[in-house]
Amino acid sequence: MADLDFVLEHPLINITNIIWSFDRKNDSVNLLLVKRSGEPYKNQWALPETFMREDESADEAALRLVREKIGLNLSSIHTEQLATFTNQKRTPDQRTISLAYMTFLPEMPQLTAGYGAVDAKWFVFKYANHLYTLQNNDTIFYSTKLADQKDYYKNFKTENDSTQLAYDHNLIWSVAVRRIRNKLNYQPNVLLILGDTFTLKEARTVFGVFSQLSLGRIDNSNFKKNHEHIFEEMGYSSAKQLGRPAKIYRLRTF
Repeated sequence: MADLDFVLEHPLINITNIIWSFDRKNDSVNLLLVKRSGEPYKNQWALPETFMREDESADEAALRLVREKIGLNLSSIHTEQLATFTNQKRTPDQRTISLAYMTFLPEMPQLTAGYGAVDAKWFVFKYANHLYTLQNNDTIFYSTKLADQKDYYKNFKTENDSTQLAYDHNLIWSVAVRRIRNKLNYQPNVLLILGDTFTLKEARTVFGVFSQLSLGRIDNSNFKKNHEHIFEEMGYSSAKQLGRPAKIYRLRTF
């Protein structure tokens, strides 16, 4: 019989949400970070989190987090489960299991720091030197080079470090980026950040940053041809602009 003294019966369960959006003014993909108000990791930037309640599922908790932190009521189509993170080193206090979700916002609302945070900001998602970055003015974070979770946690440190996100959130958002990149050509749910309809230029911009390619390196005609199974043409844009209105598309239902 197993020694029940070593059975972890009631770990805390939190929902970590990687919330993406798109800034049409600057043609940039953005990710939401909050600055924590309390320990551990006080005043350190982190992904938004909430504890799962007794009367809700993990999916419901992920949508509640968006509703409470941002004030948006989203349908489940905008949220997908990413992965579960259970390493015993990931929290410095009580053992906590994280169920990570990704949420794709069809708009980019103004942010107000909610409970547990002193600030909330959109960070521009870019790439540099084969890594991905999150940047807001002079504050910048880099994706982890370690693809394997065991390697990541082997040298994981729990003390405050302004160059890292709190907890293991550098790993979590790096895993999110890999998931999105791997699904670009057959199930690009990330394009939900562009709203109901979008131009090919906007879609190429999103594909480009995750593929680490500049917009000029993605030929428009080839892009359209190679992704006909993903996009559905919807007519022309009604936005005022110089020259011929751009064709608009929507994401096919998978």
